[in-house]
Amino acid sequence: MSSATPADVLARRSHLTLNGDVEGLADLFAPDAVWEWPFVGPVGTPARLEGREAILEHSRRVVASPLRVEEYEVTELYQTQDPEVVIAELRGTATVTTTGRSLTATAIQVLRIRDGQIVLVRDFSDPRVGEEMLGEPRPGS
Repeated sequence: MSSATPADVLARRSHLTLNGDVEGLADLFAPDAVWEWPFVGPVGTPARLEGREAILEHSRRVVASPLRVEEYEVTELYQTQDPEVVIAELRGTATVTTTGRSLTATAIQVLRIRDGQIVLVRDFSDPRVGEEMLGEPRPGS
């Protein structure tokens, strides 16, 4: 059983994200972890990733894209009545290397973190921000 708090786990996730360490990032997730986008996920990503390996492959695609994350932080963290569940307000800044355009995006995530590992992420972000910057409009938009 890990003594890492949800804040510790999310701080580690921010550090790994900024350093592009996808293997380290994947290790923060339980083997059967789930990452969901309840409304709509990024282009080319299913609305639900199941398992650490699927999360690792998604992370590899993000790191291989021209989007370079420069800042990634938890701006607010709220504890729920369930000690495993937190709500995080996030802000990230990135640059598209192919155009030099920069963006700042915000999101809210509901996470279940058990024994120092992320078990569930429900990601309420707006994927259109990155899509517009990368020039990858969603089909039909």
